[in-house]
Amino acid sequence: MKIAIGCDHTGPDMKRALIESVLSDHEITDVGTNSEAAVDYPDIAHEVAHLVAEGQAERGILICGTGIGMAMAAGKVPGIRAARCGDPYSAELSRRHNNANVLCMGARIIGHDMARKIVETWLVAPFEGGRHARRVGKIG
Repeated sequence: MKIAIGCDHTGPDMKRALIESVLSDHEITDVGTNSEAAVDYPDIAHEVAHLVAEGQAERGILICGTGIGMAMAAGKVPGIRAARCGDPYSAELSRRHNNANVLCMGARIIGHDMARKIVETWLVAPFEGGRHARRVGKIG
């Protein structure tokens, strides 16, 4: 799977850990950042979201302090359904019921082990379609 990933200055360690573990078998486009020098999270969110919306990546993963800002910024891009998840169950339902195509997480909220579990769950959960397809259509 082609995955675009990005983070602000709070998430480089988590991003690296994910790329080296649960994402190692995927084609990754890393849009940065790779340091703790302050960056503006909307810039990173928009870059990942556009890669997904334009079909250059199948899914996107974004990391900031809480995941909230990234989700808000990514969700402004047409065609993006960004979900801020802090646990595997929410990640699973974001795919099954909402067909989320961008996952947002908070590096200051969850640890690396939880982030790995969330990403693992999110990557394999299918969209159920059916009654959910109508609702997702209304989001668009």
